[in-house]
Amino acid sequence: MNLYKQAFYHTSYANENRKQSYERLEYLGDAVLELLMSEYLYNTSSSQEGVLTKKRAHYVCTLANYEYSKKLGLDKYIKLGVGEKASGSKKAIIADVFESFLGALYLDKGFDVVKKFFYDNIVPHIENNEIEFFDDYKSKLQEYVQTDKKSLEYILIDESGPAHNKSFTIEVMIDGIVYGKGKAGSKKRAEQKAAKDALEKAIGEEIK
Repeated sequence: MNLYKQAFYHTSYANENRKQSYERLEYLGDAVLELLMSEYLYNTSSSQEGVLTKKRAHYVCTLANYEYSKKLGLDKYIKLGVGEKASGSKKAIIADVFESFLGALYLDKGFDVVKKFFYDNIVPHIENNEIEFFDDYKSKLQEYVQTDKKSLEYILIDESGPAHNKSFTIEVMIDGIVYGKGKAGSKKRAEQKAAKDALEKAIGEEIK
């Protein structure tokens, strides 16, 4: 079987078409990615083990892998079963195929090629702060709000600066009351900051 085709076969598709899913390749790719990220962080940071472990967790997680996968366009090649296709590719599936693709690339071309791919395609996004996933405060706030069945809304209250260097200010409202505010160079990051601010106010302590 072509490894690269298999890397995009979701379990639902594989079961319906008598093929092997991407799960074994994902398992392998996960280990390869963790090693590459560990080496990268070790070589570019003087932080101690605990800090390095936390950084790696930020860069190797479902949200991070989803961003890598989307930026590479891997989501376009995912094969889903009939039932799964009706709901579309979930974030977790899109994240999974990034690791399964790395697993296929490793088996086909070896570690040196995978390492070059990693440094060519992933590291620049991290160094340029183009990947905004460090902490998914929005999801945490959503979970917090859902326990009380309250409404949650993000509102853009200010947009300023030239096109190449814009600044966005977002307020987050819970049941019509402003709980947090965030300002950043993108709406997504401003929303995350607003959510973090709201969580700190709601919980009553600073969130790292």
